[in-house]
Amino acid sequence: MKTQYNLLAPAGNFPMLVAAVKAGADAVYLGLKEGFGMRATAKNFSLKDLVKVRKICNTKSPYGKKVKIYLTLNTIVYENEIKKVEKIVKILAKDKLVDVIICWDHSVMGFCRKYKIPFHVSTQASASNSGAVDFYKKLGAENIVLARELSLKQIKQIKKKSKGIGLEAFVHGAMCVAVSGRCFTSQFLFNKSANRGQCLHPCRRTYIVKDEEGNELKLENNKVLSAKDLCTLPFIEKLKSAGITTFKIEGRNRDARYVDTVVSIYRKALDKKLTKKEIKNAIERLKTVYNRQFSSGFYLGTPTNDDFSDTENSSATEKKHFVGKLLHYYPQVKVATIKLVSQLKVGDKIAIIGNTTGIESAIIESMEIKNKPVEKAKKGQEVGIKIKLGKRKSNSRLRKNDEVYVILSS
Repeated sequence: MKTQYNLLAPAGNFPMLVAAVKAGADAVYLGLKEGFGMRATAKNFSLKDLVKVRKICNTKSPYGKKVKIYLTLNTIVYENEIKKVEKIVKILAKDKLVDVIICWDHSVMGFCRKYKIPFHVSTQASASNSGAVDFYKKLGAENIVLARELSLKQIKQIKKKSKGIGLEAFVHGAMCVAVSGRCFTSQFLFNKSANRGQCLHPCRRTYIVKDEEGNELKLENNKVLSAKDLCTLPFIEKLKSAGITTFKIEGRNRDARYVDTVVSIYRKALDKKLTKKEIKNAIERLKTVYNRQFSSGFYLGTPTNDDFSDTENSSATEKKHFVGKLLHYYPQVKVATIKLVSQLKVGDKIAIIGNTTGIESAIIESMEIKNKPVEKAKKGQEVGIKIKLGKRKSNSRLRKNDEVYVILSS
């Protein structure tokens, strides 16, 4: 029997959600504005939003399947928050708003059992052996997001001893220097706890080492705490063989373009074995969206100095530049009108992003202003553009107020 591999995608807002569904995710994971998710700085969703989220996940997939919704309630929970957490879980269960809750605080697990809603154990629990996996299985967990410190060999050993429970692992995206997220640097410096989803990422900054006399030590790489992003595409087949059944992409604080690119690439890699050429081309595509360079994490061995990034922000080979908003779209003739806040020209590669649209990529084939052809338009003008949407989503419809970006080489 062929193993079913599930692809789990991040959704920090509606454009990312739609992008994930359209790109082929089997499930999306998201957090609440009401709190208790490990990405408090993402836009997130309200409890009321989840009705719309469910509708999107039931109808938008081009793969003819409903996409599952995983909700993160995976921060630590304090005593004065117990009642609030229980109320949230009760509402989720009663209205069947989500399919799974991702958690690691035992109080949340208890509420999931009480209200009969499935739960998965977050990587925050650092489950790194078969004993821990079996412990959470006995508590009722359906899935374990394994600790990020594990090698492929260790995962194989856990899989061999742990039966009847799904094993999930991160396969792409940001890596924390503290690995499982129990870092207190943000707490000490800014009173913003990483364990409450509030991390301000001081690890990504430039540091200078000084002694007590004020002498400075110049470091070869002053981003000494900034880990490279994880990328498992070159050895994705080894992850399959190790026993991973759910492949998780990090990135709720990124954007719809990142989600669209990464999810579509890993979808293809899970559905078939890629050739070396396909992997090479796919990695070049992954480099076009937000990244801090790539590493294999712990999967192939303990990280070395080469697994730390030399950039504070993104190393993406492309960047998006906001140029305006869509005023109208005429699908029959594939023409859109845009109010510009920056220059636009024929031949530009653009990305159109919106809450319902998700993301669409296009090339501007021609432009008109007041029914007269032009090669370029400038800030303040209203321009009509003839666009060719990407083949994968050629039947998609754009909408008023969608944001338009030009994609530029970095």
